Amino acid sequence: MGYRGKVVEQNRARDLRKAGWTLGEICEELGVSKSSASLWCRDVAIDEDELARRRRARFLNGNNGARQRGPNKLQRRKQAEIERFRRTGAERLVDLNEREFLVAGLALYAGEGAKGDGNVTFANSDDRMIAFYLTWIRTFFSIDETRLRFTLYLHEGLDLDAANAFWSLVTGIPLEQFRKPYRAVPDPSIRRSKHPMGCASVTYSSSAMHREIMGLVDALLSSDGSTTVTCPSQYHLS
Repeated sequence: MGYRGKVVEQNRARDLRKAGWTLGEICEELGVSKSSASLWCRDVAIDEDELARRRRARFLNGNNGARQRGPNKLQRRKQAEIERFRRTGAERLVDLNEREFLVAGLALYAGEGAKGDGNVTFANSDDRMIAFYLTWIRTFFSIDETRLRFTLYLHEGLDLDAANAFWSLVTGIPLEQFRKPYRAVPDPSIRRSKHPMGCASVTYSSSAMHREIMGLVDALLSSDGSTTVTCPSQYHLS
């Protein structure tokens, strides 16, 4: 129906705008886009003093008011869709067979693994990826656990002992096989967010194993897809 069909939202938006609400506040209250709110309210006479007061209060409070009101309709719809696709994903991948697991690990290594000859290295800040990767190499390759090495990239100011304990539990690699961590100095001009447990890097020194993995990766990336199974109709994305 387009924006013309949202008569109730239009009238409510106009009333709020007259009362001095900012466009951002109207969007959060009604769960509409800023372009829609702006279009609906383009000819509304605004209480400029109240608008200025609300803008200043919003800036000083850091959007606390919006957080206290809870998620709006757009946010709730987004979260519901995320949860729905999580359930769908779990149903579709409930049991990976051996070949599927092999291919999944190869795809992961093709994206995040080291390509230089000599070391099989995989790095990521997501503990689930690290755990998946280690289960994968332990399943498909003959490795000596004592030769696994772990390196942590962690910003200064974060708890190194807690991070080491966390990653040792995730990887099953004892702390004595951890290399000296790299402590980065955070630069707020580049990024503000910091991974509390840092970025993990797992290395296994073996040219033969690295070449075996890269041979499989090459075969995967060279595949024309002719051996893939047709996707069942219920799994096609709309």
